[in-house]
Amino acid sequence: MGSRSVMFALIALLVMVHAQLWFGRGSISNVAQLQARLKAQFQHNQQAEQANLQLAAEVRDLKEGLEMVEEKARMELGMIKVNEIYVQIAKR
Repeated sequence: MGSRSVMFALIALLVMVHAQLWFGRGSISNVAQLQARLKAQFQHNQQAEQANLQLAAEVRDLKEGLEMVEEKARMELGMIKVNEIYVQIAKR
């Protein structure tokens, strides 16, 4: 009689573990669903990172580009801004 009760207790424990495995919080389907969501979020993050890198490159080009255009205009075309005094130093 004692061995039967141990056997039933073990079977009940096994059923509880399997129920948790198939239907509980950490179930196989739940883990698969979370992995799919994680993969989708990872792809979304990669796309956002690419967009951020592209925007940062555009900002850098605009900042450097304007300075480079202004420098060329000053050196090659003699551009001066409002309220600036143009001074030219002649070298011998």
